[in-house]
Amino acid sequence: PPLPTATMASSSIRSINPNAEIMSKEAALFMNINAAKGLQGVMKSNLGPKGTIKMLVGGAGDLKLTKDGNVLLKEMQIQNPTAVMIARTAVAQDDITGDGTSSTVLIIGELLKQAERYLNEGLHPRVLVEGFEAAKKASIKFLEGYKIPCPGVEAPDRELLTCVAKTALRSKLREELADKLTTIVVDAVLCISKVDEPIDLHMVEVMHMRHKLDSDTRLVSGLVLDHGSRHPDMKKHVDDAYILTCNISLEYEKSEVNSSFMYSDADQRERMVAAEREYTDDVVRQVIALKKKVCDGNSKGFVVITQKGIDPISLDMLAKEGIVGLRRAKKRNMERLVLSCGGVCINSPEELSPEVLGHAGEVYEHVLGEEKYTFVEKVANPTSCTILLKGPNDHTLSQLKDAVRDGLRAVKNTLQDRAVVLGAGAFEAALNVHLLEEVKKTVEGRAKRGVEAFAEAMLIIPKTLAENSGYDAQDICIALTDEVAKGNRVGLDVTTGEAFDPATAGIYDNFIVKMQILHSAPVIATQLLLVDEVMRAGVNMRKR
Repeated sequence: PPLPTATMASSSIRSINPNAEIMSKEAALFMNINAAKGLQGVMKSNLGPKGTIKMLVGGAGDLKLTKDGNVLLKEMQIQNPTAVMIARTAVAQDDITGDGTSSTVLIIGELLKQAERYLNEGLHPRVLVEGFEAAKKASIKFLEGYKIPCPGVEAPDRELLTCVAKTALRSKLREELADKLTTIVVDAVLCISKVDEPIDLHMVEVMHMRHKLDSDTRLVSGLVLDHGSRHPDMKKHVDDAYILTCNISLEYEKSEVNSSFMYSDADQRERMVAAEREYTDDVVRQVIALKKKVCDGNSKGFVVITQKGIDPISLDMLAKEGIVGLRRAKKRNMERLVLSCGGVCINSPEELSPEVLGHAGEVYEHVLGEEKYTFVEKVANPTSCTILLKGPNDHTLSQLKDAVRDGLRAVKNTLQDRAVVLGAGAFEAALNVHLLEEVKKTVEGRAKRGVEAFAEAMLIIPKTLAENSGYDAQDICIALTDEVAKGNRVGLDVTTGEAFDPATAGIYDNFIVKMQILHSAPVIATQLLLVDEVMRAGVNMRKR
């Protein structure tokens, strides 16, 4: 029979709000468990390189093909409040580490599923939770010892970084494309990383052009701007060019305060117009003078890129001198330009001098339909670069974009953690054996059951990898745990279905991703287990 306090609580709420919806004890608990199992069922088939793809159709009939857990959870409409809570945890996981969304959902679902077995036998949720807590502490400690240390930014191990990026990307894209993107992503992060400074991934510009095939995606060690010059006579291709980055307006400015000018004849008006124009022309002349100073007697080009505008008259003056002028560049691109070409971004014409100029081997314009792109390439020692994504249609590009973002994060995490963890379900299998053989003995009383449930739940990762590759989950789990018990570090080879050492195939996961999963998944699972009553009795209840 339910405890008298529970019935009292529910009846007292009824007397305050007769419309209140209440789920007490068992019903509340099993609603939460079913929600977690339901969400787990949706995500299960997408895990790993052999996972299947989901097709999301928007309200306007737009398509998105993806197997990235983060995209799925963000784009799907989830009604059940418990499922929303789990989805948010998983999305937060992605925001922090860039990977591991599907794993988080699977592990939360599995923790509750294993707990359900014991709850049905009459075990109190609080006892299970104590076991979970003990297992979580032990798992985090075990992970610290299980990780494989690797060098950071000062001496990056390129091969290892490639393996980590490949593992992350192959679970999101088809193999040959993932392998191509892997080298691009690793090169991009190594290009922008500096010793003793945090890695700022915003310094990698991700640009997409809708043409050719997705396999034409490439890394530009320089910058691609999404606009071109605005004057028909300007050169479309400049070799060996000086680059002036500035935040100076080369257009006629209206005064910012309300001012009026009284004149008695047309001549005065003409003089006033000329004087106003004179200031802008003077700045343009200073730029032209600088160009003559550095380009006289040689065949070097000169490119001006400004954040503000350049009006037609100024464009004309620049074009006559063979200077290419680009206006209205994004602020972020100005930061990237200075990093890739060198030079300084100046804010006033007084600072114009040869020292502030950057340099690029080639600047050219590429026209695509109605869009113009300007490429700034062949720079000496870039610390900023552009990943140029190409694809025939929008959903290919959005899939590439999501994948590149996660790939960049995977490489960055490895450099910052200075550690990796074996992938392919190896860590989970090792943790399962460790919990059952070592940790279970240290926990007293009924909390042992919680440790058992936790250990069993960890095997969901190798089980799902096996199922998605078309093998029998139980056989694989037994094979893995047997090998681990002998002291070997083994994961699941998805191509053969055998146990193998993931290090030989270069399958590594990020340390921080595993750490984050172990921190967040048990917390959410324990919170859901300790819910004994769900009430919908808010102020703005739906009118019936």
